[in-house]
Amino acid sequence: MAPNITTATTMVPATKAASGPSRAYVTFLAGTGDYVKGVVGLAKGLRKVKSKYPLVVAILPDVPKEHRQILVSQGCIVKEIEPVYPPPNQTQFAMAYYVINYSKLRIWEFVEYSKMIYLDGDIQVFQNIDHLFDYPDGYFYAVMDCFCEKTWSSSPQYKIGYCQQCPDKVQWAPELGPRPPLYFNAGMFVYEPSLPVYHDLLRTLQVSPTTSFAEQDFLNVFFRDKYKPIPSNYNLVLAMLWRHPENIQLDQVKVVHYCADGSKPWRYTGKEENMEREDIKMLVKKWWDIYDDESLDFKNIVAAAEAGNGADHVDLQAFKAALSEAGVVNFRTAPSAA
Repeated sequence: MAPNITTATTMVPATKAASGPSRAYVTFLAGTGDYVKGVVGLAKGLRKVKSKYPLVVAILPDVPKEHRQILVSQGCIVKEIEPVYPPPNQTQFAMAYYVINYSKLRIWEFVEYSKMIYLDGDIQVFQNIDHLFDYPDGYFYAVMDCFCEKTWSSSPQYKIGYCQQCPDKVQWAPELGPRPPLYFNAGMFVYEPSLPVYHDLLRTLQVSPTTSFAEQDFLNVFFRDKYKPIPSNYNLVLAMLWRHPENIQLDQVKVVHYCADGSKPWRYTGKEENMEREDIKMLVKKWWDIYDDESLDFKNIVAAAEAGNGADHVDLQAFKAALSEAGVVNFRTAPSAA
């Protein structure tokens, strides 16, 4: 069972006052593909829910200039990072498209921020979650994953039908050994940047076996003793809608993770399995409503605020700071071990 944290209002009390400039959301972008649309949608979504904090985008060197310019124009703080790879003889054990995600470990180096919330580029925020920054320091907060999808087919959990989302439905068999520790989805998490942790992550990676879910498995092992579960409405993995509908109340969902096959809104065709569902169609439409809303473009938000046209929800100073800082692309050199 998930310890300590049960609801958005009673999970944990704030322990220190807010300090806006030292907090930020962060996401990761690699390559020349269309994921930049997801990041733009995320930036606009954070503005729609009136977040006080900027969005930092950690980009790899292969992100093209035109995509960087798009991000800057949307008020993002762009930071170029070097890729992180596991040992070469280990990469074959991970799903190939996950290997590049080890580069996300670089975000622990962003120590100009005291606390950050990481969000994958295929995530959208539909309700303000700034209060997560006030959770007590020293822990790693994330949502428990589901073991019911076929991507888990090689695991003992999947083979016996056990899932931590409904641990009483199928009991963990004693002959399988100790029950698996709580396991989080790494598409969204709350963490504190730290250079000692950053270097420890890179060192540990070089002596760690690479498994199917790459950096997600790695982070689960590394932060096992620091992990605190938070409710699934902070990272709704879409498979939960058909795997565990009894655990989901859509009107209370704050963050949606479009990670199911065929669910990326900017690629959506409705042809893949479960994509014809009405709840999926609704969530895809909600993403597009934000992405297509020109009033949420950074330049229009700033113009409206400066003109005083009812944009009293805009923290103009914070967004101006984000835009000016976004003009500087920071390059972070990989240590020789990475």
